[in-house]
Amino acid sequence: MAQPTGQTISQTTDTSTADAETYADFNWDEVGFGMVPTDYMYVMKSSEGESFTQGNVTPFGNIEMSPYAGILNYGQGLIEGLKAYRKEDGRVLLFRPEQNAQRLKIGAERMCMPSPSVEQFVEAVKQTVRANKHWVPPQGKGSLYVRPLLIGSGPVLGLCPAPEYTFLMYVCPVGNYHKGPLNLVVEDKLHRATPGGTGDIKAITNYSPVCKALTEARAKGFSDVLFLDAVTKKYIEEVSTCNIFIVKDDVISTPAIVGTILPGITRKSIIEIALDFGYQVEERTIPVEDLLEADEVFCSGTVVVISPVGSITYQDKRVEYKTGAETVSQKLYVMLTGIQTGRVEDKRGWTVEVV
Repeated sequence: MAQPTGQTISQTTDTSTADAETYADFNWDEVGFGMVPTDYMYVMKSSEGESFTQGNVTPFGNIEMSPYAGILNYGQGLIEGLKAYRKEDGRVLLFRPEQNAQRLKIGAERMCMPSPSVEQFVEAVKQTVRANKHWVPPQGKGSLYVRPLLIGSGPVLGLCPAPEYTFLMYVCPVGNYHKGPLNLVVEDKLHRATPGGTGDIKAITNYSPVCKALTEARAKGFSDVLFLDAVTKKYIEEVSTCNIFIVKDDVISTPAIVGTILPGITRKSIIEIALDFGYQVEERTIPVEDLLEADEVFCSGTVVVISPVGSITYQDKRVEYKTGAETVSQKLYVMLTGIQTGRVEDKRGWTVEVV
């Protein structure tokens, strides 16, 4: 393992609290979305036929792996993503980490892998965030992104489940993934997921196949790509790394979870908040025509949070949507981020404090 990064810790006083909080020596006004090595990561292992046992927080660094490892040869692995948020008083909150744990277990069963229990997962997140607490940005400056991975680390040559598995987790301070409303393009030739595949879990192999469409779209000035269903090419499914919603009048619609769409935790939370606000929410198949006739469109995910869509281009037709302070997405964003950061009372018990 590599040694700690050697980042110095500076003592900073948060004017919103009487207690001094320690933060990493970092320019918190310039938090972007890029790799920032922090000090510690978490590692836990399991052998074939065995459950995961006690893991450990260890200095952040490279990991050693056989060239025969299942993850390297056959892509046997899953990722997760969640965030830690700083409250005004300096305390740190997690948002629905047990949901990530449960989703990982579902994905692990599909990929023939053992997985940590929900309790092990949540405890691992707490330990990793606690060890890197000084990397949680001050409130309003970003959040601490937590990336769990479950990988087949044992050696194989023939196609089969790996004999050993590693559950590891690292963290990174992040700001906004996108700046301003998104400018999407609909991809009708390449596909993100197919029926019977792994589109509804966070398989590592789900993501690199979208890079071609994403790279081409960005080269043309688009923010991201919206994919259609692979069977009829008539219905919208997902953006490359996030779910999508459309708004028409007072009805909020999002593609139904039918095996090719990831059951996003932010998506799930938005639906519950929207229902509390009195909106009608529909989970259904959404034809491209409904998308083009919508009043408002927005994306959701741990990384993008709730991001408004300014325009969508489909077969050279460009449609613009409502954005700004009076939109449904902004109302949902204020409530969601308020709960995540402790500014709004958490009546559902979604947040977990790291102490």
